[in-house]
Amino acid sequence: MYRTGKVAIIIILLFVSGPMIISFLERDSAGMMSAVADNAVTSDSSKGEKMPDKIVKTDEEWKKLLTPEQYRVVREKGTEAPFTGKYYKTKEAGVYVCAACGNELFTSDTKYDSGCGWPSFYKPAIEANIETHSDSSLGMRRTEIVCSRCGAHLGHVFDDGPKPTGLRYCVNSASLNFEKASDK
Repeated sequence: MYRTGKVAIIIILLFVSGPMIISFLERDSAGMMSAVADNAVTSDSSKGEKMPDKIVKTDEEWKKLLTPEQYRVVREKGTEAPFTGKYYKTKEAGVYVCAACGNELFTSDTKYDSGCGWPSFYKPAIEANIETHSDSSLGMRRTEIVCSRCGAHLGHVFDDGPKPTGLRYCVNSASLNFEKASDK
């Protein structure tokens, strides 16, 4: 029944979405077929922001692409030790992108020293590039932040940040790459 329902959804998507073309099917961890589209939804009309195309890779593909530390953090939801990350003290102008897929996440304009031990930002570069999920691991209730393009675990967001948002996006350096403003 579940397989039939999933196939029906794919067929409906093909008819409703017009130019959407299914590029491939693959088995997920439960052995079910999953589809990934060449042209995923690319805009959020309510905010006027471009939404990134989704990226799906196998664990083996991610392991080839990422360092062991990056894989542990972004794919296994790990955390680096506080005050040790590569970008914790970075003050240069530029853009922070997802280490797994290059999706633009934060800018140096919104980075600040929160004293928590991880790079902190008060807002994303593009809201649609970050998704939030409830996280009750480690006996705490937190809000996890992930890359909306590839699902990479970035860290958590808290409501104790500075104005104008009052938010603190606490991010693992291992989940980021930094592009200096002069490199762009």
